[in-house]
Amino acid sequence: MNWKFWQKNKNAEPKKKKSKTREWTDAIIFAVIAATVIRVFFIEAYTIPSGSMERSLLIGDFLFVSKVNYGARVPMTPVAFPFAHHTMPITGTKAYYDGVQWKYRRLPGLQDIKRNDVVVFNFPEGDTVALEEQDDNYYLMVKRMGWQQTNANYTIVSRPVDKRENYIKRCIAIAGDTISMDAGLVTVNGKQVPLKDTGWFSYGVEFKTADVNMKLFTDMGFNIATSNNPALFQFDGTPAMIAELKKSDYIKSITPLISPKGYDDQSVFPRDPNRKWNIDNFGEIIVPKKGWTVKLDSATMPLYERSIRIYEGNKLEKVGNDWLINGKIANTYTFKMNYYWMMGDNRHNSADSRIWGFVPEDHIVGKALFVWMSFDSEGSWFNKIRWNRLFRGIN
Repeated sequence: MNWKFWQKNKNAEPKKKKSKTREWTDAIIFAVIAATVIRVFFIEAYTIPSGSMERSLLIGDFLFVSKVNYGARVPMTPVAFPFAHHTMPITGTKAYYDGVQWKYRRLPGLQDIKRNDVVVFNFPEGDTVALEEQDDNYYLMVKRMGWQQTNANYTIVSRPVDKRENYIKRCIAIAGDTISMDAGLVTVNGKQVPLKDTGWFSYGVEFKTADVNMKLFTDMGFNIATSNNPALFQFDGTPAMIAELKKSDYIKSITPLISPKGYDDQSVFPRDPNRKWNIDNFGEIIVPKKGWTVKLDSATMPLYERSIRIYEGNKLEKVGNDWLINGKIANTYTFKMNYYWMMGDNRHNSADSRIWGFVPEDHIVGKALFVWMSFDSEGSWFNKIRWNRLFRGIN
């Protein structure tokens, strides 16, 4: 036995030196693997594509999203092209192979999802609809117009959960919470939750005269839309901005633009004709929690049918007055996952849980941490970068 195994064998043949091509190839492979591991299990960059989170997050903000906080999700579609989400950038073809699917697993995290966390998740209705353009306003219009897949911009596709579009919203209610909304004000577990100072709402603003310089108000940060009345405008802004606007001598009246209670908007979850709900008035709704058992009847099934059938993978049928789950008559159902209620801060320009309901835990991607870069597409060439937003935390 060689007791001096740590000593170099002088008779061994010297190792062949790697060629430059081999060195570069090894370095690239290592870099790709390392970057993929970081992106999947630790942190990932994300871009804000729509104004649904204004003013908390702006179009053109670039974020870092932590996978560690809630626990990294083990890839459910493991065979995929590195750095591409679901579509190849040039060819437009699929960037993944869905012939291999793993069940949902998540590594231990640093925390649970909390109310008011800004969360990135996979689009929950991704199994039925995908838009050629990622825009919340367009999606809301599609829902309300009832467009079918024949429309050029509205196509039905099927993607694995982890390959659906990434959305970002604020978690308003967690698993087990009871949520409702009355005249635009959210209530969670019996406690009213006012809109954050960074959240936008729509207001009808009437001026005392039509001779007003609108640039004064756009400079304050308002989004402004005109009407047939030259003195009446729609202002989108935060409650703090509206409070400042009320001090103006030009103002005659300011009215929150809220859908009336009892107005039936069938684009709003759960699209139940027996519930006359709209984006400003709905509920009460209990957000499903793992281990919670719900009674199956005509009142609960419109709310939870999709979660039982689609998200938890059961065969659900109604035969006569009975509900059958996986071929067996069931009067109750016990949920296997936690669910969340997500809403955009820009309340009247956001497709969120008011439209498509609960977000299951297996759709959760990560927690938004901070803005590392921000570009203003409407700014001048010298002012494209929003310097005041760089490395700003998200709350």
